[in-house]
Amino acid sequence: MAAHLHLAGHLNGGPPLPTRVEQKFFISPAQMSFVFALVRRTCRWDDDYPEEQINSVYFDTADLDQHERSLSGEFTKDKVRIRWYGIHRGRVEAGPPAGPERPGAATIPVWIELKSRRGFASTKQRRRHEVPAEALVFEALRKGIVPTDMLAKTMAEFGFFPSRRLLPVIVISYRRCRFVEPRTGFRVAVDSHIRSSMILPGHGHGERDLELPGAVVEVKGPFGDLPQSLRTLADVGSSWTRYSKYSSSLDAHAADLGGVSRLWPSGMMHAQACMEVSKPSKGVATCGSN
Repeated sequence: MAAHLHLAGHLNGGPPLPTRVEQKFFISPAQMSFVFALVRRTCRWDDDYPEEQINSVYFDTADLDQHERSLSGEFTKDKVRIRWYGIHRGRVEAGPPAGPERPGAATIPVWIELKSRRGFASTKQRRRHEVPAEALVFEALRKGIVPTDMLAKTMAEFGFFPSRRLLPVIVISYRRCRFVEPRTGFRVAVDSHIRSSMILPGHGHGERDLELPGAVVEVKGPFGDLPQSLRTLADVGSSWTRYSKYSSSLDAHAADLGGVSRLWPSGMMHAQACMEVSKPSKGVATCGSN
């Protein structure tokens, strides 16, 4: 794997980037209702964006260098993506339709993002651009949404210099519910209906909208200890911090057709089966909206 050059914000002439500690938990389908009830009981909905669909095109080198780094568990990881937001209708969409807020919308806002992780600590840089709505139609995603030189220039402004050209690899869409843990201010995201479609030719079996089972809970805050109210997540979920939706979706597309566990993140089907056999069932009181 060739090394990429990544200058930290203060080395690149800018202020230090805000850092957050991110923990992830994979939640099996059997535990999703329990976990959602737990989060709704202990957290409040995010005031600004409580629920929406997130769509991302991930970029990588032709030999999937960033994917390989994720699989090998490297301390340093970088992900380049273009993200936009749309209404969830069970498949990847081009974004919000025209309406009172965007009458006759001919362009859609997208965000070019660089997410960097150093162990458990992560930073994110993003820049907004307007693109034609037709650039987000699935058949057009292979072109990369924005010109190649714009993507490279934006990464350079973020202090990231990949060793080789970045190509659009896969589009991933999921439903995100956002919450805030009121006592600590930790951010909690519950991601479900995680669907993906390959863009890069020659990888996978040409399938569209493969869906990973279960959900992923992300907890983000200034330090690594979970808030007391959320520590049950570590009991009912499998730690997933070193994995990513990007790599797990690529693995699902590369797996042999017909495999029982091909859509499950690596090792999670067996881990969840063991947990569900060994743990007694738990009851949870349901809650109204908060």
